[in-house]
Amino acid sequence: MVQLADVARLAGVSKSTASRALSRPDMVSAQTRERVREAAAQLKFRHNPAARALTTGRTGMLGLILPTLSNPYFGPLVLGAQQAAEELDSHLLVAVSEHSPEREQRLAERLAGQVDGLLISSLGTDAEVRRLARLRPTVVLERLVPGLPCVLVDTPTGLVALVEHLVAQGHRHIAYVPGPPGSWGDRHRTDAVTGALEAAGGNPTVTRPYPPTFDAGIAVADRIPRGVTAVIAYNSSITLGLLHGLPLHGRRVPADIALASADDLALLGATTPSITTLDLPVAECGTRAVNRLRALLTGTRAPRVTTLPARLVVRESTPPAR
Repeated sequence: MVQLADVARLAGVSKSTASRALSRPDMVSAQTRERVREAAAQLKFRHNPAARALTTGRTGMLGLILPTLSNPYFGPLVLGAQQAAEELDSHLLVAVSEHSPEREQRLAERLAGQVDGLLISSLGTDAEVRRLARLRPTVVLERLVPGLPCVLVDTPTGLVALVEHLVAQGHRHIAYVPGPPGSWGDRHRTDAVTGALEAAGGNPTVTRPYPPTFDAGIAVADRIPRGVTAVIAYNSSITLGLLHGLPLHGRRVPADIALASADDLALLGATTPSITTLDLPVAECGTRAVNRLRALLTGTRAPRVTTLPARLVVRESTPPAR
C-alpha cells in the first residue's frame, strides 16, 4: 500500500510538508502543493480524511444546507460550490431542509460533527440563522444576516433595471408574481419591483406567493388582472408556466401582454418568443461562498459581504406596450 512517505519521497519534500499540501494546501506554496499532488496522483495515493482530522483537527468536509432542490436556482449554486471545494481538496455534503427551520436546525446539528464549516441558504429568521452559525463557522447564501459573512446575487437591483426597461417600453401597469412565502430574497425582489414602478408613476400589482414551479405559472395565468400589460415572474419555471398558460386565457405573449423573468435558469432564450430576463451568476455565488468559508476557517481577511451583480438581457417578450 502506498504511504504518505512514498509521496513525500517522490515529491522531494518532508512527510510533514506532504501532509500539509494534501490536508492544509493554504499552508504551502503553490509550487510545492502542485508537486505533491502530482506525486500523489502518480502513485494513486488517497489521503485518509480520518487521519487528517486527527492530525489537523479538520475533516476536509463542508456542509451546504438548502431549503429545497425543486427550485432550479440551486442546481448551478451547488455545482459552483462543489467545484470550489474540489479545488481546495475538500468535499461538499449537501442537505435539504424542505423549508422547515426545525429540520434545518437538526441537519446543522448533525453536520456540525462531520464538517469544518457550514454554508446555509435559509428561510429562517436572522436569530435562527445566528443560532446555526454558533455550531460551526458559517457563511450565509443569498441573504444578509448582520454580523455573519454573506454572499448573494443582487437580483433586486437587476429587477429595478428590468422595470425601467418596461417603463421605457410604455408599460405602466405591471404585475409581479412572487416566490415562496417567507423568502428573504423574494421580499426584497417585491420591494424592488413595486418601488421602481411607483417611482416611475406606474401601477404595480403583486399576486399571492407561489412555489417556483411550472405548474404555479399555469395556475396564476388566469389571475393576472386584465389591465396589466406586462408580467414579471419570480423565476424561470413560473415564467415558462405563464408562457404556456396566458394564451389559454386569451392573452398572447408578446402580442397582448409582455412577459419577463427574474432569472434565466430554464434557457429562456430558446423559447418562442424568447424571454427578457436577468442573467444571474448563481454558480459564481456558490464558488465565492466556499472560498469565503475557507478564508473564515484559515483566518484570512475577506469582505464581510460579497454582492454579485445581475445583468439585464432584453429579448422578444417585452415589446412596446400596445
